[in-house]
Amino acid sequence: MPKVLIKTYGCQMNERDSEQVAQMLIARGFEMTTDENAADVILLNTCSVRDQAEQKALGKMRLLAHHHKGGGKVFGFLGCMAQSRGAELAKGGAVDLVIGTQKFHRVADYVEELLARKHGQSMDDARFSIVDVGEEPGSQEAIRDHTVRPGQGTAFVSVMQGCNMRCTFCIVPQTRGAERSRAIPEIVREVEGLVAQGVKEVTLLGQIVNLYGRHEFPRVEGKSPFVQLLEAVHAVEGVARLRFTSPHPIGYKADLIEAFGYLPKLAEHVHLPLQSGSDRVLKAMHRGYTGEGFLELVRKMRAVRPDLAITTDIIVGYPGETAEDYLATRELCEAVRFDNAFIFRYSKRKDTPAAALPDQVDAVEKERRNLDLLEVTNAIIKEKLEALVGQRVEVLCEGPSKNNPRRLTGRTRGNKIVLFEGGEGMIGQMVQVRVERTSGFCLYGEPEA
Repeated sequence: MPKVLIKTYGCQMNERDSEQVAQMLIARGFEMTTDENAADVILLNTCSVRDQAEQKALGKMRLLAHHHKGGGKVFGFLGCMAQSRGAELAKGGAVDLVIGTQKFHRVADYVEELLARKHGQSMDDARFSIVDVGEEPGSQEAIRDHTVRPGQGTAFVSVMQGCNMRCTFCIVPQTRGAERSRAIPEIVREVEGLVAQGVKEVTLLGQIVNLYGRHEFPRVEGKSPFVQLLEAVHAVEGVARLRFTSPHPIGYKADLIEAFGYLPKLAEHVHLPLQSGSDRVLKAMHRGYTGEGFLELVRKMRAVRPDLAITTDIIVGYPGETAEDYLATRELCEAVRFDNAFIFRYSKRKDTPAAALPDQVDAVEKERRNLDLLEVTNAIIKEKLEALVGQRVEVLCEGPSKNNPRRLTGRTRGNKIVLFEGGEGMIGQMVQVRVERTSGFCLYGEPEA
């Protein structure tokens, strides 16, 4: 029985794609492993959002190919970097397989073919490689199967692929293609299957998830296709929590904001990517909103759900960003008081408009702004966590902590990480936890009877 190792870089959608590939391989009789030495097939599912993610994957593949040279293993790149770089990744003979973002459902076929060649069942050249990065209509329907482990309480459900937004810094439209959405009944059936296997929390995934279905499906009674989808999944018996990611501020229309007031299963947490607080930079990024518009959106959402936790993404050092532009971002972060912030230094992405802009910000200055903004946001995050000390919170237990297997870990409805002592019977269950302290990044507590 051949063994396969899949290593995933990047976002939750990449994690979901890897899960789908693994499920297809298991259905063919393959066994999944985390041991590089035992693996017959090693696949790296890649990310292209930042250069650092690409360099990690490339470096890892170089090490693997060197260490296992001549061992008969199959090496492959999947996903976004594979889509953007294509055949160049197979040059030199070390990489056997390069599969783009619309071809995950073909991985099992290609792996079987490559293993047959590697083991002499074909007379072709052993350095034969397969590259498939073409578009495929209907590929959004291919990510629909799950392998649910015992005690698994959470699951991701892919509802759409692609992005039409064309933000000037982003390579996703090139790597994921145009927006394509799945039908609501198909998504509901997938969720029902997950609930039947014990899943209690579902996260709907899409590149711009709150623009789901805008080209394929009509509004009904004034509600967008995405709100219709939320209502349909909310109605599934057994779903306890509902989340979605990753959205865009322009997709938070009145009907979606109102949904947070009448859908109790919809967790009081939204991800709201800011990217910059400077109107000038936001316009250059083609983001479609202003700093004041963003702040007004936050006010509207908190008016409907006062306990709403808001997380964000921010880029510092976009080409031409001045000290005044950065200060506008800093001030907006202080005004919003995000519950968490993922802050990135601008990274050039091939064939994006921003990569060719003049006035690229010096790396040292980007690092300075990054560290300064982290200091600001981390202080706010710590204050928000400290406010929860002494309170009772509902936690969906996800399993043992990665850093300390003797502790269990889970998340609140507001997406706060909580660590606590407990038995295996709590895994996959809702647990009431009394918060005792915080590290400034997560909470620690004791389960209550």
